[in-house]
Amino acid sequence: MGTRFLPATKAIPKEMLPIVDVPTIQYIVEEAVESGIEEILIITNSNKHCMENHFDRSYELESRLTESNKQEECDMICNIANMANIYYVRQKEPKGLGHAILCAKSFIGEEPFAVLLGDDVVENNNGKPALKQLIDAYNEVQASVVGVQTVSDEDVNKYGIVEPSKSSSPVGKRVKLSSMVEKPAREEAPSNLAVLGRYVLTPEIFDFLENQTPGAGGEIQLTDSIKSLMISQSVYAYDFEGIRYDVGDKFGFIKATVEYAMEREELKDKLKAYLRELVKTF
Repeated sequence: MGTRFLPATKAIPKEMLPIVDVPTIQYIVEEAVESGIEEILIITNSNKHCMENHFDRSYELESRLTESNKQEECDMICNIANMANIYYVRQKEPKGLGHAILCAKSFIGEEPFAVLLGDDVVENNNGKPALKQLIDAYNEVQASVVGVQTVSDEDVNKYGIVEPSKSSSPVGKRVKLSSMVEKPAREEAPSNLAVLGRYVLTPEIFDFLENQTPGAGGEIQLTDSIKSLMISQSVYAYDFEGIRYDVGDKFGFIKATVEYAMEREELKDKLKAYLRELVKTF
């Protein structure tokens, strides 16, 4: 519902809030496309139809841009519409992440699939996209893989934390799991590896999601179903490379905006000068 960004999200989905001038959801879709995904399903609701418009053609705008000799801008918005085959399914009630994923069951069928959460933007300019790293790990083990990164002791209570298996040694950045704990107290956390919005899952997860008892907040929790999946299948964590921004958090959103702006040739010098002057006032 985007309540942390009210009043902006009263009329605009939080996924459409721009990081500089690109909506958050576009960064998510671009990562999927760069990872080799061609068919994308966005789980949405009745208030988020502007996301569909963003990834659709806009012939009137294209025509006006062409007439104004703004071909570069015209090509840009056409490329957005042509990135991938994008489909939409509405989650009729906000029943949690697990329920949202369950809405994709008929779309997925019997294939493994990726999940990317709209609050997590990951940048890895010098290497593979975070999702591609997970897909490569899946191809090695043919089992579900959750994306993790190390967080501080003070932050373990903010995330789902994985418990590495004591009977299996890590292989590079990949480790087999024995359990997961949702937002544990610092002294109860089994590790410092936090699940951060990227998954590659086998289709058997749907069997558990369909029968999952609602957990915290009356929601269907994905973590609970992954724990159940571990009983019959191996599940791994992969410590992916990249800078992750929690853009569902106001400060995380500001950080992402500043750092993405610093990468823009037309903005970075002005922004650096402004920040230097701003620091002098502290």
